[in-house]
Amino acid sequence: MPTLTLPTKPTLGLGCWAIGGPFNAGDTPVGWGEVDDATSIAAIHAGLDHGIRLFDTAQAYGTGHSESVLGTALKHHPDVTIVTKIGIDIDPVTRQITPNQTDPQIIRDSITASCKRLQRDHIDLILLHLNDLAIPTATPIFEMLANLCQAGTIGSYGWSTDYPDRATAFPDHPGFTTVEMAMNVFFAAAHMVPAVEKAGLVALIRSPLAMGILGGRYDASSTFAGNDVRSQNQQWHGHFQDGRVSPKRLAQLDAIRDILTTDGRTLAQGALAWIWARSANAIPIPGFRTPAQVADLAGALEKGPLTHTQMVALEALIDRDEEGPPQPR
Repeated sequence: MPTLTLPTKPTLGLGCWAIGGPFNAGDTPVGWGEVDDATSIAAIHAGLDHGIRLFDTAQAYGTGHSESVLGTALKHHPDVTIVTKIGIDIDPVTRQITPNQTDPQIIRDSITASCKRLQRDHIDLILLHLNDLAIPTATPIFEMLANLCQAGTIGSYGWSTDYPDRATAFPDHPGFTTVEMAMNVFFAAAHMVPAVEKAGLVALIRSPLAMGILGGRYDASSTFAGNDVRSQNQQWHGHFQDGRVSPKRLAQLDAIRDILTTDGRTLAQGALAWIWARSANAIPIPGFRTPAQVADLAGALEKGPLTHTQMVALEALIDRDEEGPPQPR
């Protein structure tokens, strides 16, 4: 069973939200629009070809569809680390996420369902997907996960959260190894980075490309389909406005583009290089759809992190929003 440990060199995973296809929370789209499963599987295999050995999914992504696609693609690769997330309940028939689930036994049953979709008899890493769940309510869930870890059903566990108090609430739980958190050049995670580093936890970094903006394909004229989560005005990320990239993000990107693309990097590679320079504990997990995107992302490993000089120059140029108190992102 692969074990996720603190990285000793720049390490990259792939996030599988986008390959889950369309799904909704009520009338609100929370997927990334239509996908082709054959292309998704080819992209996963491209990741393997480029040395990527970590894939992050969730029960919620496509209401199980992302897990199923990943399971098909990786069924002959038991050496690859698979991460999935629990706590957001799903209805695969209607493609709806349903009210959050905090009952440990029901969550235990949902892990069995994830194993079936992933075509595995165990899962390497399980993360609680409920970002701001109260710690007393989360405690029985983590006690259940600790028991599963000791039994060998899961390799380790952690929390997908942007709250330092949640991230560091279970230091004595055996098997609690990882926090998944939002961070990118637009959002430096000033509260989370020191807390996670002090606790000695692995930091899986979601939204490292700011939902695709730092991939460099979008400008002021770009629009998103109605079944794409980016078509919605969501305060939790602030990246989009009326179905377009926000002017604030475009201005920020213009200010730092030259630094991110130094040393022959593509924009996406520069955004990943910033994350590795920001924290030695960080493993970015950018989303993907195609083999070409995966090849571009994997190319960041050859370039490594930005230098200290480049980081100082970037910080002098970017005009970030005030981070404010912790909130779900």
